[in-house]
Amino acid sequence: MKVIVMGAGIIGVSTAWHLLEQGHEVTVIDRQRDAALETSFANGAQISVSFCEPWANAQAPFKVAKWLLRDDSPLLFRPRLDPHQWRWGLSFLVQCSDAAFERNVAQLVALGRYSHETLKEMVSNTGIEYQRLERGILHFFSSQKDFDAGADAAQVMRHHGVDRRVLSRDEVIKIEPSLRHFAGSIAGGTFTPSDESGDACVFTQELAKRCAARGAQFLYEHDIVGFDTAGRAVESVRVSDLTTGQNRLLKADAFVAAMGSFTAPLLRPLGIYLNIYPAKGYSATLKLKEPDKASVVSMIDDARKIAISRLGDSIRIAGTAEMAGYDTSLTSRTSRRRCEALIQRYEELFPGVADTSEPNFWAGLRPSTPSNIPIIGRSKLHNLWVNAGHGTLGWTHGAGSGRALAALMSGQRPGLEFGFLGERPQSALPRMAQA
Repeated sequence: MKVIVMGAGIIGVSTAWHLLEQGHEVTVIDRQRDAALETSFANGAQISVSFCEPWANAQAPFKVAKWLLRDDSPLLFRPRLDPHQWRWGLSFLVQCSDAAFERNVAQLVALGRYSHETLKEMVSNTGIEYQRLERGILHFFSSQKDFDAGADAAQVMRHHGVDRRVLSRDEVIKIEPSLRHFAGSIAGGTFTPSDESGDACVFTQELAKRCAARGAQFLYEHDIVGFDTAGRAVESVRVSDLTTGQNRLLKADAFVAAMGSFTAPLLRPLGIYLNIYPAKGYSATLKLKEPDKASVVSMIDDARKIAISRLGDSIRIAGTAEMAGYDTSLTSRTSRRRCEALIQRYEELFPGVADTSEPNFWAGLRPSTPSNIPIIGRSKLHNLWVNAGHGTLGWTHGAGSGRALAALMSGQRPGLEFGFLGERPQSALPRMAQA
């Protein structure tokens, strides 16, 4: 089968890889000059199977309301005259119940486990190096109240089979001694030794090279301008070469939409309305002046809701989410404050360890669904498939999402319990070959 994958981030390239594994002919289209130059470029670098709690929970509406007037709040909802934003917001409120939270956690953990095992297999088979650290993820808390809530969350994750351990302050410092300077402000933590970290951009670009070596065609610097359909199928996609300005038609047997936050507007002209809205996230990457004093274990700072990951002789600080449309600029007052807050917090935790004089700031759009459950599966057009809506977990879920979709497209049943798009409830599904 000839397949066109639209999008060359971690999701699109992983999908392409697994389609090649299934024996299909693959073309990947992306408007950038290389793979992973948008949402996958400078994320928090964490493979966090155990830290996958949905944003929507019973306490979330009160927290969001409290944060509305703070430019540096972890989750900032800026109301706009955008019906898609309001649809997303109302759907988010529907997900803010204990029952929905439990249901969503179960699916996220199942996909996370499946994806982590898939990633390990891919790394073993390809030999890709990407600043990988298999040292777990440490989540530390600065108040007893937050620590108590974190311990409760750890119990929920253990209920789903995740080894998320509750730690005292001393145990936190034992796992990551570089936090010793900040120990007086740490109430405790949680730790999952099976999680890991690494550079998603490096991995994706290396995987794209291996896809190309196996025969995949990559059309970089090509923008998608529309589709031609016949009945309930896509016949071709219309693309524009951003270098020459020329338009062309590309035909295929099947099409995969994996364009992150831009998947939703791309498919609306086809009558497909995905409830995906961008959450603008920020990161700062700093060179280390004293690498021996920097953290090695990937961490989550609960007080600021930021991730801190070691990438060789650099450190990546990433976090916060701003629901304010498709803008990725760093020039607004809010953007500047959010970037500065990342640097300030790192200096509080690790004074003098990193060079803060020339930070590499970045902002990207996390394609978020109200439930945090990604949309994976067949659309109402029988040869158009979707792999999008992974929010903050694209790196965590990318490998498995690509493998699962490639299996579905090949008539197989992926080996995990997950609500795929276009499926009947799983209890009514016939058991097919496992993938």
